[in-house]
Amino acid sequence: MQQDGRTSIGIIVVAAGRGERAGTSVEGPKQYRRIGGKPVIARTLEAFLAWPRTATIVSVIHPDDVAFFETARGQVEGAEGVKTALGGSTRQASVLAGLRAMADAGVTHVMIHDAVRPFIDESLLDRIADALDDGETCVLPAMPVTDTLKRGTENGHVAETVSRAGLFAAQTPQAFSLPVILAAHESAADSGRSDFTDDASIAEWAGLEVRLVEGLPENVKLTLQKDIAMADAKLSAPTLPDVRTGNGYDVHQLEPGDGVTLCGIFIPHDQKLKGHSDADVALHALTDALLATCGAGDIGDHFPPSDMQWKGAPSRIFLEHAAKIVREAGGTIMNADISLIAEAPKIGPHRQEMREKLSEILGISLDRCSVKATTNEKIGFVGRREGIAAIATATVVYGGSA
Repeated sequence: MQQDGRTSIGIIVVAAGRGERAGTSVEGPKQYRRIGGKPVIARTLEAFLAWPRTATIVSVIHPDDVAFFETARGQVEGAEGVKTALGGSTRQASVLAGLRAMADAGVTHVMIHDAVRPFIDESLLDRIADALDDGETCVLPAMPVTDTLKRGTENGHVAETVSRAGLFAAQTPQAFSLPVILAAHESAADSGRSDFTDDASIAEWAGLEVRLVEGLPENVKLTLQKDIAMADAKLSAPTLPDVRTGNGYDVHQLEPGDGVTLCGIFIPHDQKLKGHSDADVALHALTDALLATCGAGDIGDHFPPSDMQWKGAPSRIFLEHAAKIVREAGGTIMNADISLIAEAPKIGPHRQEMREKLSEILGISLDRCSVKATTNEKIGFVGRREGIAAIATATVVYGGSA
């Protein structure tokens, strides 16, 4: 025991397997494949090195993988002190080699962990260590089985449904009193037994009581190539969501006419908006807001008023073009908000139809489309009914989906 009354804990990282089910790769066996830019084993070592209770680490590696391991170790800060042992032809033999290497390390207990379980965290390690501190000799983290279990026949049919009551899926690290588990492993080897699939089963065979503690759902074993790919995607994702907000402003002059088009909706009125297109200030402002989220300039860059093909054109063309640019850049439009500043006509009776039009043009749900209106209290050019202004805000997430 340590002076503070807690157990001293060494870590054995088992990394001598060939990982045939994960396929072949120039990066080596699966424990050396890269996830999030680093080898799997490097991620595992980082987790243990960051845990305050780790006293020493022995990594059990295959004799052919020394160069792979040294490359991985070089990518982990503080890993210079990690010891190595050469593994055997089975996992059981490799763990025994690690236990023998740990025997003179001055620790009272040991955690034995699969190198290809890189998603352990401090809470899991603390739960296991707490059980050791309470006097448990053997500790197994496990998750209750939640799937319905079936026993199959040799010809591929269901023989029976197996009750999942009291069944658990074992995880690592499995923790033990070092002298106790070393003796159990030596005894199993001396007896010619080499078929144990984990260290808790050796402890059970030796007549030891194994304490269950809550495992960690994320503590998955990377077995197949698809597991490695999913782990890589998880670690390669941006740590912060790429949320961008763009603003747009537009104003058009009013002149005598029969109505105005706002948010794609024609409203009868004794004036009209003057402009090269249909002069829809709302959609023009929103077009600029969307373009701003990916640095794509403004509406004039894409639809110059000097180009006669846009004379009288409906402004939904401009907004659809901006939305297309955003999506091609990997963006997902999350929200569109427009504020109209006008003395007349009344916007309220048309707000719902305007929101529905925005939803249709942008291809987003109605609850993500907002239209508001206010007057200018009869102040300035808006107050004198000389023009209508619009302010728009767009929120776009890049690299994700709604």
